Amino acid sequence: MIGKLLAASVALVLSATAVLAQTAPSPAAARPPKTLHVLTEAQLDVARLVPPPPKDGSDQQKAELAEIQRLYKTRTPDRLAQADWDDKHESAELFYKTLGPQFDLKKLPATAKLLAVVENEQSVAANMAKRYFLRNRPWAIDPSMRACDYKPGAAPLTSYPSGHGTLSYSEGYILANLMPDKAQAILTRAQEYAYSREICAAHYASDLEASHTLATELAMMMMQNPEFAAQMEASRAELRSAGLTK
Repeated sequence: MIGKLLAASVALVLSATAVLAQTAPSPAAARPPKTLHVLTEAQLDVARLVPPPPKDGSDQQKAELAEIQRLYKTRTPDRLAQADWDDKHESAELFYKTLGPQFDLKKLPATAKLLAVVENEQSVAANMAKRYFLRNRPWAIDPSMRACDYKPGAAPLTSYPSGHGTLSYSEGYILANLMPDKAQAILTRAQEYAYSREICAAHYASDLEASHTLATELAMMMMQNPEFAAQMEASRAELRSAGLTK
C-alpha cells in the first residue's frame, strides 16, 4: 500500500514538473553580436582612427568634468527633455523633424536599407573603440549625477567614444551627401543630438569629438565600397523622387 502511494506521489510530481516546463516562460534568447556588413576589422583599427582620451585626473579631464557638472546644474527643462528624447531614439528618427514628414523611411525602402547598414557599422565600430579605450563615464567619477540613461549597475568604462554621437555624425555625413541642399540642417542636427549626451551627463566633450572623428572616417570608408556606393545611388534617386532633394 505504501509503495503504491509513493509511486502515485512521484507520478504526480513528475506530471506537475512537466506542466511547469511547458508553461514557464523561456529565458530571452541572447542577442547575437553584430557583425560588419561593409567594412572589415582591419579597417576598424581604432588605435589608428581615434586619439586616446584624456586620462582621469588630468587637467583636461577635470575641466571637462567641471563643464558637465555646470551643464547638469544649469540645463533648462526644455533642453533636458530634448536630451532625454535623443537618448531614447538611437536611430534615423533623430532626423525626422529636421527633414519633415516626407522623410518617412517606411515609404523610402532604399534609404531605410542604406541607413540600416550605416547604423550597424557604426555600432560595431563604436563598441570596438569603447572596449579598446575603457574610459570612465562622467557619472562614474561624480556619482551625484544621474545620466538620462542611468541604470543601476551600468558599465562605467564605456564613455569613449559616444555611441549616440557616432550614430548621429555617421548618418548625418551620409545624408548630407545624399541631400546636399539640406546638408547644413542635417549636420546641425547631428551636432545637436551629440551635444545632448553632455546635457545628459552621459559623456565628456572629448567623447563627442572622438565620435565625430570616428563617424567621419567610417562614412568615408563606406562610401568607397562599391556595393555601398551603389546603394547610395539608389537612395539618392529615391529621395529625389520623393521631393526631398534636387
